[in-house]
Amino acid sequence: MTMKQSRAADAPGLTPSGRVAVLALALLAACSPAAPGTSQAEAENEFAIRTLLAMVGSGNADDIAGLFHPDATYDDYANQHQYRGLQEIAGYITGGTRWATAVSVDVMDVHLTATGAVAEWVFTGIQDQPIGSFLPVVTGREVVLNGITLIQMEDGRIRRAADYVDALPLVLQLGGEVHMPGGGVLRQELGPSDTIPSPQEPS
Repeated sequence: MTMKQSRAADAPGLTPSGRVAVLALALLAACSPAAPGTSQAEAENEFAIRTLLAMVGSGNADDIAGLFHPDATYDDYANQHQYRGLQEIAGYITGGTRWATAVSVDVMDVHLTATGAVAEWVFTGIQDQPIGSFLPVVTGREVVLNGITLIQMEDGRIRRAADYVDALPLVLQLGGEVHMPGGGVLRQELGPSDTIPSPQEPS
């Protein structure tokens, strides 16, 4: 067992499953062949960001303690909000699967550094549940979003993450409109099968 693996196994605050996840992250990264010119640290960083985005797509954050530092932060710049700690971060990264089905997050490219990584991705899903007060009705419409996630690593786990997403396509794809000064309106034209149901009247 390497020094890094020993520190992971003894990390305070980790559950047994979290310790297993930390060790699995280190072992799989160590066993994965690195691309030519890629350092071991960069290979581990790529594995970490791909694991994070897989959690977003699956809605399963059970192993979050093995992926994130206990004091990690996650910035959601589209909504100008920062999530702190494992519980808040887990709630954030699994949010998409609470309002959409057929969710996928396809990683298009990954850019690596010695201390972190940046991934370009495409999120797709079909909105089949209300999105809180933001959208209290079900549209059944498909959403396709492009975004960027960056991570900064510390002691083999993510210390900070951030998402950069343009939220306007989400609004328009779900049937929203943006009314501009002077009378201009931004909207996405609806196809014949994309009509949005009206909220049901209370019985």
